[in-house]
Amino acid sequence: MSTAHTPLASDLERLARRRARSKMGWYTHASVYILVNVFLAFLSSRHTHSWAVFPALGWGLGLLIHGAAVWLPSGKLYTQLLERERTALRDQQP
Repeated sequence: MSTAHTPLASDLERLARRRARSKMGWYTHASVYILVNVFLAFLSSRHTHSWAVFPALGWGLGLLIHGAAVWLPSGKLYTQLLERERTALRDQQP
């Protein structure tokens, strides 16, 4: 009953822009992570205990998760779920 949604040029352009935005967001996140943690390491080097490792590890975990969401092939799952929702909404239309 439902027809498969074939990607048009505009759909591909939107997808390409979304992916590029996601990757650019990760690059920005990684750059800020490096700058802030280098600064914190400099501040903690004046003390006997290197406390800067704790924010670096916590934030590094967040950066790792962000990177996994951007770089791992999860886009296919998102596309499948999106198409399933489109089909369900089309089927509900009178």
